[in-house]
Amino acid sequence: MLQDITKELAKAKNFAALTTLFPDGRPQTNVMWVDADDDHILVNTEVHRQKYKNVRRDPRVSVTVIDASNPYHYVEIRGRVVEEIRGEVARAHIDELSTKYTGRLYANPVVSERVILKVAAERELAH
Repeated sequence: MLQDITKELAKAKNFAALTTLFPDGRPQTNVMWVDADDDHILVNTEVHRQKYKNVRRDPRVSVTVIDASNPYHYVEIRGRVVEEIRGEVARAHIDELSTKYTGRLYANPVVSERVILKVAAERELAH
């Protein structure tokens, strides 16, 4: 189960930095919209993107969620992608995220397929 502060920050209109690993071990970090359920950080992407390819090969990730009202307040989650959800559920989720962050449905074309990455925390650090 995620800590309350992690869920609070991830469910609010705060951006996250998702770090994945290239095949040679170099990190890749992307600023992302983020969400959470009781047990996982949720990140929505598309299957053709490099971050997805990275986690398919190596599920270890770091997610830092930064409080928009105070950037010195954030949580860092170190963990693994343990599940993915595709199809209509993932497509509906990107609309929910877009509404949270922009006030409207997701307008960008879907190039491949939307996928929700469920990140299980192995360590949570709140600052």
